[in-house]
Amino acid sequence: MSDPEFTLLGDAIWLDFINTARGSTAPATDRLPDAAAYHRWTKALKLRSDADTRPFEEVRRLRDALTALAESLDAGQRPPAPAVSLINQELRAESGSQQLLRIGGEWRIDFAAAEPPAALAAVARSAAATLAEPLVFVRQCAAAACSHFLGDDSVNQGRRWCNSETCGRDGWTERRRGLLR
Repeated sequence: MSDPEFTLLGDAIWLDFINTARGSTAPATDRLPDAAAYHRWTKALKLRSDADTRPFEEVRRLRDALTALAESLDAGQRPPAPAVSLINQELRAESGSQQLLRIGGEWRIDFAAAEPPAALAAVARSAAATLAEPLVFVRQCAAAACSHFLGDDSVNQGRRWCNSETCGRDGWTERRRGLLR
């Protein structure tokens, strides 16, 4: 996904959210310095903005907790309890009901939201989906100057670079030279 203000890699909403404080060049610029920027970010991802109803401190607190979660997953560690707690807090706030669905010939109970989720709920749902999927790995981009996180669901878990314009190209060059970190 392309946006002039935000780097949207499209791996998962929650990774795009935490990547607003990271970058493909050092030093990274915080792309969410205030509630107005958060509102623009929600619109760039076509999410229902909750910038007017949520204190901006909650937005920053969730982003910080999810950053710690991504760092833990990248290091092969257990998810930090505070991050899981904040994810669950956001998920509990959604209104809706359970419904029975037949998917692929099997019955499943699934949650149906009463309305499209607000942005922070969508971020939390995205993070929860990543944690619940054992075949998705979270990694930090291997490009030397990049601090973006990415989701790797490739068959051999060999993805190393984010989808930004420079990292894939630079990563290929580093790989050919044997300079990977």
